[in-house]
Amino acid sequence: MASAAEQLASNISLSSFGKATELKQRIWFALGALVVFRLCSYIPLPGIDAQALAGMFAQFGGGILDMVNTFSGGALQRMSIITLGIMPYISASIIMQLLTTMNSTLAQWKKEGDQGRKKINQMTRYGTVLLTIVQGWAVAGGLMGQPGVVVDPGLFFQITTVITLVGGTMFLMWLGEQITQRGIGNGISLIIFAGIVAELPGTIAQAFQLNRTGGLSAGLLFAMIIGVAALVWFIVFCERAQRRVVVQYPKRQQGNRVFQGDKSHLPLKLNVAGVIPPIFASSLLLMPLTVANLYAANGPEFLGTITAILGPGKPVYIAFYIALIVFFCFFYTAIQFNPEDTADNLKKQGGFVPGIRPGKRTAEYFDYVLTRLTVVGSAYLSIVCAIPEFLISQASVPFYLGGTSLLIVVNVTMDTVTQIQSHLMAQQYESLLKKTRLKGKGKGARR
Repeated sequence: MASAAEQLASNISLSSFGKATELKQRIWFALGALVVFRLCSYIPLPGIDAQALAGMFAQFGGGILDMVNTFSGGALQRMSIITLGIMPYISASIIMQLLTTMNSTLAQWKKEGDQGRKKINQMTRYGTVLLTIVQGWAVAGGLMGQPGVVVDPGLFFQITTVITLVGGTMFLMWLGEQITQRGIGNGISLIIFAGIVAELPGTIAQAFQLNRTGGLSAGLLFAMIIGVAALVWFIVFCERAQRRVVVQYPKRQQGNRVFQGDKSHLPLKLNVAGVIPPIFASSLLLMPLTVANLYAANGPEFLGTITAILGPGKPVYIAFYIALIVFFCFFYTAIQFNPEDTADNLKKQGGFVPGIRPGKRTAEYFDYVLTRLTVVGSAYLSIVCAIPEFLISQASVPFYLGGTSLLIVVNVTMDTVTQIQSHLMAQQYESLLKKTRLKGKGKGARR
């Protein structure tokens, strides 16, 4: 027999969505914020020659710049005010999370609740400003090294570029926070999602155009379509996979009544870290490689060697990418799920895992299960992110279509749909409670 929650979920329809006024306001706010983000990607940096910039991208097409351009929603190709995107904020978040595990003061702030979280967020913002200044200065210097791209190269151009890029990144960070608080879904993830989705139509059109002109065979195009569909199915299957740990609750007595023991389960996802590891790994790899690529033509010889070795699809790049994904899988899972706290909470509630002694033994069992799940989850993420990179490089596809982009799109879509369903179910619960109260008042009046 279906539970009450399942019955409510089955009753979710367009009519119930039409009654959810707050949910519609949240969705419209998120859509409006994403439209603002897209408009900002078309505002160019001052002092850039658009034709020379297009020629530079044509020269470096199919490489690391295309990959970064996909994540920025085309902002890099247009050298807009949000060229650096949200990546400096993600990098600063990584650094703060690493420092939290190593620094006792930051660890204490994390335990203080909202006040400690505000302090950590403020430190993250300061770190974002510093990283954006460094990366913006490097991007400005790289652009001046490209012939004809900068109209009037010099110190003034570098300073104005850094100030503009810092303002653009901080605005995106603020916009993401507003989407999280007043919209629907995770704001930072939705901004990355919007940038990737905005580039998909152009990528698809480019693929069919290449097929029409003979640059891409029909067999390879068909294989790519089948591969993308299979990859989407595989991502959805793995993201929904769970390991359900059985939890038993003993008999309990309340007054003169004795209640039978209940049996429940603790769901542990195969991929606890979600889409965070690929985003973190991409953030740490792509921006330094982008700067190195801009300096490679007129810079030291070793920069050209680095960009050649660490190009997309190269074995060294894939090895670094997989190593970072695996590291962040274990790191972020350890932050998200604490076996000792979970075991203590279970013990306080009187629950236990059958065959496992409550307390320390239960925590060790949770840690054992979670470690095995994280190994499989990190392998799944590595396959999804690395195999398409390798295949694209081997097939010599002249545009970027990676597994990381597909993973982010599918994950963010699933998370957003889940949040919408949660809002609709909450609204149905509220309507049921109101009806129950009205019926109760009617009976009281008749009495």
